[in-house]
Parts: sequence; C-alpha cells; structure tokens
Amino acid sequence: MASKTLQDIAETMRDIDFTMMFTRNEAGALAGRPMSNNRDVAYDGDSYFFTMGDTRKVKDISRDPQVALSLQGAAGLFGKPPMFIAIEGKAELIRDRQAFDAHWNPDLERWFDKGADTPGLTLIKVHASRIHWWHGEDEGDLSV
Repeated sequence: MASKTLQDIAETMRDIDFTMMFTRNEAGALAGRPMSNNRDVAYDGDSYFFTMGDTRKVKDISRDPQVALSLQGAAGLFGKPPMFIAIEGKAELIRDRQAFDAHWNPDLERWFDKGADTPGLTLIKVHASRIHWWHGEDEGDLSV
C-alpha cells in the first residue's frame, strides 16, 4: 500500500471537473448525481458545489449532512489505470453572497443565468473526513 498526501490527492483532483455526490434520501437509500466542482480545486479537504435550494440533494443534506463523493481521474500513459478517489464527509448548506463570490466561476452562468444573484442559489461545502484512493495496484486512506 503506497502513501499519498492530501497535496497528492489535490493534484489529481485539479483535472477532474465532475464528481458523483451521494446523499441519503428520505427512505435512507443512497441517491447519487453528477456535480461540477467548478474548477474550484485548491483542495484542502473541502469541496464546493453550486445548486438551487429547492433540489432533492439540498433536502437530503438538510435531513442528513453525511455525504460521499466519487471521482475518477484520466487514464495514465501507456494504459496505466486512472486514479479513483472516494471521499466521505459532512455537507454544509451556504446561502451567503460573500461565499458565492469567493467560489464563483463565470462558466457557472450556463446553469445560473443571473450569476451569483440567482434567486435560491445555494453553495454546498463538503468537508472531507476520510479519503480512500486507488491507483492501479496502489491504494490508501487519508483521514482529514
């Protein structure tokens, strides 16, 4: 089992835009959906995702803030397998304009046409508690 630091994990995450976010629905079942990290990749154990406040994932997080994220990096050279990352953490719902501005990317206007002023806009912050990764024959765990 090889070891990686949080910085090593962050380096891989820089090039991964989409993440699968898993929440628990009202029946307790896992519900997953793709989310863009908006290229907000100065990763220190926190991930940020914009969404609308009336979505099922926001309702799920309000009920149970424990979430999971799943990421897959690009395949390596000469057929080397990609790196897979699984993150367990606690989600926080943020509805603060200053936080929106700190994490906003103009590419988000594709989904939120009024930008950070979009009514109902919500920022989901996921603070990692555990990261498990696999890269070919190597794998490891990090506690954050």
